[in-house]
Amino acid sequence: MQYKNKKPGILHNNELTGYSQKLRKEMTKEERHLWYDFLTSLPYTIKRQETIGQYIIDFYCSKAKLAIELDGSQHYERTGKRSDEVRDHRLNALGIKVLRYSNLDINRNFRGVCEDILNQIELRIIDRISSGGED
Repeated sequence: MQYKNKKPGILHNNELTGYSQKLRKEMTKEERHLWYDFLTSLPYTIKRQETIGQYIIDFYCSKAKLAIELDGSQHYERTGKRSDEVRDHRLNALGIKVLRYSNLDINRNFRGVCEDILNQIELRIIDRISSGGED
């Protein structure tokens, strides 16, 4: 794999760039809803389908070092759950917190999901500033 440092401690995988672009064009209904109806209105930069190491993150806020993942049914099968645990552990090791919401959460409790995301972003930014870890 070809990696390059975009920011200290965060590796960008060039080999995943084409696939991440494809995913941006083919977002799920729930991803489109969260992106267009909430994330684009935030005063923070959020990127879609951001590559970090060997992973493509659904949505990523670098200022908060926060990944937002929307999970379809495959994430609740045994292999999906285990893959997510490994992925989350590796991202946590890079200082990235991972928030996971099911597609059902988006469809049934969109407002609650949005409030939680905004709260988590703001808490992470405050924590990073107060600890001197802001980029």
